[in-house]
Amino acid sequence: MGQRILVLNERDPENPLAGGAEVHTFEVFGRLAARGHEVTLLAASVPGLAPIAQIDGIHVHRLVNRYAYYGVVPLVARRMIRERGFDVVVDVLAKIPFLSPWFQRIPCLAMVHHLFGTTAFQQVPFPVALVTYLSEKLIPPCYRHSPVVVVSPSTEQDMIERGLPRCNMSIIPNAVDHDRYSPGTEAKPDVPTVAWLGRVEPYKRLDIFLRALVQVRKTVPDVRSVIIGDGTGLDAAKALAVRLGLEDSVEFCGFVGIDRKVELLRRAHMLVNTSEKEGWGLTVLEGNACGTITVASDVPGLRDSVRDGVTGVLVEHGNVEQLAAEMMRLLENRDTLAALEVNAVAWADRFRWDAVTDAMETVVDAVAAGADPSDIRMISPVFCD
Repeated sequence: MGQRILVLNERDPENPLAGGAEVHTFEVFGRLAARGHEVTLLAASVPGLAPIAQIDGIHVHRLVNRYAYYGVVPLVARRMIRERGFDVVVDVLAKIPFLSPWFQRIPCLAMVHHLFGTTAFQQVPFPVALVTYLSEKLIPPCYRHSPVVVVSPSTEQDMIERGLPRCNMSIIPNAVDHDRYSPGTEAKPDVPTVAWLGRVEPYKRLDIFLRALVQVRKTVPDVRSVIIGDGTGLDAAKALAVRLGLEDSVEFCGFVGIDRKVELLRRAHMLVNTSEKEGWGLTVLEGNACGTITVASDVPGLRDSVRDGVTGVLVEHGNVEQLAAEMMRLLENRDTLAALEVNAVAWADRFRWDAVTDAMETVVDAVAAGADPSDIRMISPVFCD
């Protein structure tokens, strides 16, 4: 008999602001639902979306808008736990912590991609950033005795530095859907093409890439770039591109569907990720699976998903000159680029959602059974090389 699982996450995949955390949640818990577990998600409402939906076998309840959501969700969760007898509650800690160990009477599993810390003050208005920053201070006392799943060694280290015990944490990575993301049959175009993929938010630092592109054009004048993604920083990025004189070499694609995204990734000679911090960097694997390497900032999360000099290249975060130099070096040395592409495809092939779901199912079953968190700990084999 499957477990009855209640998942708390602000967004569902149909939310326009959905990102990597939502991909992970629905890839994993959708598979658990297909295996016979009953999965319910409590999310925030979005104008135009039905209050109740069924997505990938998961029962989605959209409660109230995102601003009232965190005040309402503990009360709704407690009522639903009482009425429907859930076995475990999963707190996806991607925004404000839900603090279920303090509010709910069933075992809690915390799922952490990455926390904002001080980067919140660059992302949202000061009052919201302050609430986010201070609320994260509650995570250690609340979840210290709960099992925690993190997606990378970097996130584990962050949690340890915040006061959570290593022995209670399992490291289970993200993965990629290889039925959707795969190398193309056609050769990459002759025109050197660089992609930037992700939500266009301040902490993703698209501005660093655009400034590096100015320098790249001096050596590789026919270089072209595609910016794939939408977000609150899109207008500012477009304005910066104009000020830098990049109108004729940068295409802002906005949000695109998976088929179009795969097409763009396959055609790109490299993907660039300039984020200040990631839990893992799902876009890295998506690009790798399509035969495209990543040049990324050497920051938490990205230093886990990019194997420096093997599947891509890491550069000092914010160092525009170094980023530009590595982009130029690779664009002008297609043999080196081709060797990295082979390694990137092989690296991505090690990350599969079915294996991730197997690990998560083991953890969820143990949590529901009341196992001691230190007895649950596991580390994915991909991190044991």
